[in-house]
Amino acid sequence: MELARESGPVRIARYREVRSLSERLAATLSPEDQQIQAFAYASPTKWHLGHVTWFFETFVLGRHDPGRKLYCAAFETLFNSYYEGLGPRIARGMRGLLSRPTASEVRAWRAAIDGEMEALLEGEMEASLAAMIELGLHHEQQHQELLLTDILANFSANPLLPAWRDEAIPRCEPAPAPQWIDRAGGIVDIGHRGPGFHFDNEAPAHRAVLEPYALRTTVVTNAEVLAFIADGGYGEARLWLADGIAWVREHGITAPAYWRRDDDGRWWTFSLHGEQPLDPNAPVTHVSGYEADAIATWLGARLPTEEEWEVAARSVGGDPAAARWLENGPVTPLAGTGHPTDLCGLWGETWEWTRSAYAPYPGFRPLKGAAGEYNGKFMANQWVLRGGSCATPPGHIRATYRNFFYPHQRWQFTGVRLARDAR
Repeated sequence: MELARESGPVRIARYREVRSLSERLAATLSPEDQQIQAFAYASPTKWHLGHVTWFFETFVLGRHDPGRKLYCAAFETLFNSYYEGLGPRIARGMRGLLSRPTASEVRAWRAAIDGEMEALLEGEMEASLAAMIELGLHHEQQHQELLLTDILANFSANPLLPAWRDEAIPRCEPAPAPQWIDRAGGIVDIGHRGPGFHFDNEAPAHRAVLEPYALRTTVVTNAEVLAFIADGGYGEARLWLADGIAWVREHGITAPAYWRRDDDGRWWTFSLHGEQPLDPNAPVTHVSGYEADAIATWLGARLPTEEEWEVAARSVGGDPAAARWLENGPVTPLAGTGHPTDLCGLWGETWEWTRSAYAPYPGFRPLKGAAGEYNGKFMANQWVLRGGSCATPPGHIRATYRNFFYPHQRWQFTGVRLARDAR
């Protein structure tokens, strides 16, 4: 149901549900934990908590009352992410140097903005303002996942290898024997249509032409990547895109991110729950698009296009509501389950790289005003990922959802689904 048509208590309950999850995710972190930024791409937890609050103050409260006094004028600069139209901002790689405001001051700001937002949600509102609040809620859900993947990256640089949360990680059972689901191809509908929230990059709905293809029922596992490594895959240039093998050589890449081989030849992986023995049956994760493409090539397959993925998700992808999302077990990928004729693990566990460039759909129009910078300006040199991960909040993903990252990036929970042309 659209937010504008909901009652005040229902709106407030939805708002509190999203905002409280952010607080729970940060609850095990000390103020020092929330401050660190080991890599330019991994923002501090404190910054995430502030930025999503900045979004509501700037795009909702400020729009509702242009004469409203800011909670703190300096926050406009400190917590602006990339909105050029809203003034200066701190460079992304410098966020960890912001010792002030403190974590407790950010929490006080969140509480103050929540009070104003709930008063606003209680009354009648125009549809455009309600739509901006809806966008803000989904924006915060995106940052909840980023908060976790960033703290994982930041903790990985600490020799103590601290855990975000102590939680047992079950060992995965061997996946069922991989099968292939054939798809006929043809003229297909792509993109979001009809009611319900969606980001601007999911629209407009349009037609695409697909050749016959097939998708593998199971995702690529750690065991398969171990075999890729043993076969010299990281050094075999013929498996890699030119940019990919250059990236491997420049950075000395020999395994997925967070993997470590000890002196006895045993493999370990660092997780949000501390360092763990590598589970061969678990889905591989924290691989770049370049790695995903090379592994798929080594396995005699390829990555799917985003159109192939979306069409299959609508027909044989199972129910996303039945998948394992954030706060449903450990935040680390486990083997996908489902009927043998389903695409196991399609939803949740790991984002799945596609070989599609992140580009505008035919007829794409960004949102008006500063919010138009949300997605459209990033439509260059990135690849699309689909399906969500174990760190994605429930109810956030749909078949048309388009995530996007540069093909060398791998600090997110990114995995591999295989495709091939029809035989």
